[in-house]
Amino acid sequence: MTLPPIHWQRWYDERLNANNNELWLLNLVPPVAEIAGNKWLKLHNALQQRLPTQGILSLGGAFSNHLAALAAAGHYYHFPTIGLVRTEQLDLNNPTLAQCLKHGMQLHALTRTQFRQRSSSEFNLYLQQQYPDYLVIPEGGSNLQGAAGVATLPLAETPNGIADLLCCATASGGTLAGLIQRYPLTQILGLAVVKDSALTDKVKLCLPHSMIAAANDQNWSIQPADSNYAKVSNELIDFCCQAKQQQNISIEPVYTGKALQQLFRLLDQGKIPANKRIAFFHTGGLQGLAGLHYRKILSEQQFDLLNR
Repeated sequence: MTLPPIHWQRWYDERLNANNNELWLLNLVPPVAEIAGNKWLKLHNALQQRLPTQGILSLGGAFSNHLAALAAAGHYYHFPTIGLVRTEQLDLNNPTLAQCLKHGMQLHALTRTQFRQRSSSEFNLYLQQQYPDYLVIPEGGSNLQGAAGVATLPLAETPNGIADLLCCATASGGTLAGLIQRYPLTQILGLAVVKDSALTDKVKLCLPHSMIAAANDQNWSIQPADSNYAKVSNELIDFCCQAKQQQNISIEPVYTGKALQQLFRLLDQGKIPANKRIAFFHTGGLQGLAGLHYRKILSEQQFDLLNR
């Protein structure tokens, strides 16, 4: 797998300087801008695995970065896509779903009750029977193949030297699993952005069998989320706005912003030792800003600032 260009940016902050810590953010610059962040890595193997006659089907929420990226991939690489959306009724004014439709994705609504069955063997058998011409990949693209794509990322290799601690936002588990595969001896911290008691198990399901048995001995951990998924506070929005104003770093408050806010809380609490070089994978998600504005969670001024 050939990686797209990598962009590093250092975060300067007195809280880091106080303990002689460094924080570096890594961004990917993919050839298709809409397949941003970790989505390029997690979709790569599925795109290679897909037969010439196959489309790709996946699942996600109504503002899913994953479905938006998959739809863009289908558009630019000329294959059909289907998105099964967790919603009672499709809102076609939703900017994420509107973009999916623009890119040619078929959308079908799944009730929350139906969506909860997405990991069952019966549900996956149903999908295979109902859509025989489609390769089915899970929510978020998190499976063995998706994690293997993330494992190609040289996150530890910052411009200032090898990192001591690797961090990423964690929701469906595939990105964290990919980093664990590449760096089994490096300290890795997944910053959960969902309250999910099964998240550790989901990460292990994305690891090769040879690593699962020793997974509890690996140098990785998950910092639990301190709020529910997609719950966005004014404090968190302010944090993201300050990152743009003070660091010229664009982040959103559902994934990257929430994870970075958690990271700084750990620094403030002294839970991250001094003299550490920290590398953080910016997993994208900026397409979600339009959805937050649509739901009036972001004001016009905040959206314009963060979307610059």
